[in-house]
Amino acid sequence: MFQSFETTADPSAGPGRLARLRDQLRAEGLSGFLVPRADVHQGEYVAARDERLQWLTGFTGSAGFAIVLPDMAGVFIDGRYRVQVKHQVDLTAFTPVPWPETKPGPWIAEHLAEGVVGFDPWLHTADEVARLEEALKGSPVTLRAVANAVDAIWPDQPPPPSGAAFPHPVTLAGETSEAKRARLADALRKAGKEAAVITLPDSLCWLLNLRGADVPRNPILHGFAILRADATVDVFTAPSKLGESARAALDAGVRLHAVEAFEPTLKSLSGTIRVDRTSAPLAVSRLIEGAGGTVAWGDDPCRLPKAAKNAAEVAGMREAHLRDGAAVVEFLCWLDATAPKGGLTEIDVVTALEGYRRATNVLHDISFDTICGAGPNGAIMHYRVTRETNRAVGMDELLLVDSGAQFADGTTDITRTIAVGDPGGEARDCYTRVLQGLIAISRVRWPRGIAGRDLDALARFHLWVAGQDFDHGTGHGVGAFLSVHEGPQRISRVSEVPLEPGMILSNEPGYYREGAFGIRLENLIVVQEAPELGDNRDQLCFETLTFAPFDRRLILADRLSGDERNWLNTYHAEVLAKLAPRLGATARDWLQAACAPL
Repeated sequence: MFQSFETTADPSAGPGRLARLRDQLRAEGLSGFLVPRADVHQGEYVAARDERLQWLTGFTGSAGFAIVLPDMAGVFIDGRYRVQVKHQVDLTAFTPVPWPETKPGPWIAEHLAEGVVGFDPWLHTADEVARLEEALKGSPVTLRAVANAVDAIWPDQPPPPSGAAFPHPVTLAGETSEAKRARLADALRKAGKEAAVITLPDSLCWLLNLRGADVPRNPILHGFAILRADATVDVFTAPSKLGESARAALDAGVRLHAVEAFEPTLKSLSGTIRVDRTSAPLAVSRLIEGAGGTVAWGDDPCRLPKAAKNAAEVAGMREAHLRDGAAVVEFLCWLDATAPKGGLTEIDVVTALEGYRRATNVLHDISFDTICGAGPNGAIMHYRVTRETNRAVGMDELLLVDSGAQFADGTTDITRTIAVGDPGGEARDCYTRVLQGLIAISRVRWPRGIAGRDLDALARFHLWVAGQDFDHGTGHGVGAFLSVHEGPQRISRVSEVPLEPGMILSNEPGYYREGAFGIRLENLIVVQEAPELGDNRDQLCFETLTFAPFDRRLILADRLSGDERNWLNTYHAEVLAKLAPRLGATARDWLQAACAPL
């Protein structure tokens, strides 16, 4: 099994660790300290060494941070984790804080009369620190860059990850590393920049056509790079990670260095250097400027090219989703036959689904720990089942299963909510509204230049008119055999990045009722040129990549419009046509019934 079911954090340890951290802060003359979820690469998924927030508080979510003050320790969490955090932290020591509704600067000013709040400049971006400083301007509270105070009290902190890197073939990448660097370097020269600093691991992997094993579930290599205007690149990572095959895949324009050489090299840079203020650690720009270099703020040069997948990458993603769809259908067929008999638990479901994916014989990893929530556990948006929380799959309730796979040709992410028995009319009502939101995003056409924020409301309309909503974005970007959560593209009310052909996103509206049930439906979609229509305006649309049926037992067909019904029937017909040849006889028969027209 890739997934384990052990409890990874102990809330009972939190108060003692918090007390030791406060002792450490007093010894350093600090009144507070920022504890982010992120590592030096600002990754959502971090290595065991970098699980500082989890180690201190017990909170295991993939986003959030803590602010430790003398009399209060706030754990800032967004809408995905409002339920989860209450089960994972000791509420006598830590206070959950709704974020981003509550901003960290004003919260600090409210709860700290005066003093110095420390932060590790390798774990916070320039943009993040600037916003905090602006919010605290004029107050008796100041910020100070310091060595990491959590590391100072973590006696058994794990070592840095040392996963081996491996080549990603150009047949799947669609472009050589040399060609990518030449394209990006040309843009640097035209903009008058000498170099660009790259700190995001997925950008590094995309640029070099390498993959790695430094964090669970996402095939990334930890390291930094400096891309020069002459199209050469200096790469900083542990030499032990680059074996013979990885080194052989790199051309002469790639210079390898130990990660310890990164800081001295930053200090040696001259001219104007491009740095991403939203993803690079603040320490990067301070080291460059401290040695006389000039920092020009600009996006990581790899982010948009990486996000807009080329034809080979999209083709690989299509094939990966067909393979994965067949595995998911085999699983759904098994689940439909097995769950009503009783005796199944959430762990049984997760284990079975991974087994069907392993049966493809090309599964590299799962793309994240499967979220399998039975009944009320489905309302915990990023629920991870453990042996302690493992719940029986009961009759007459909903089962939410959100899962994905990493294949060499693509990354998948799919959510289906399934009826076990008869979950009742209210569940069907909510399920149908969520499905209508997914269909709206799937069908939309839009003028070129529109951003994800302009589409987000389409997924919520039917929920809004019923006084309902969901507290997460409608869609995140997805990498091609890279991170299952990839920026900068999103379908979210805060996303201002225009959608471009080749960008892959999730389409995942939901509805969650704490203590009762959760509903989420998710397909992956890719932006493409829209076929000519009407007066032939320049428009884009989505192609659906994910193929698996929606549970017809939960759909109130009379609530669907004619267009919605037509979309669903066409989608199900396509699911049947594409997947039936890949299935065993039992699953093929099950799928034919599951895809019958409404």
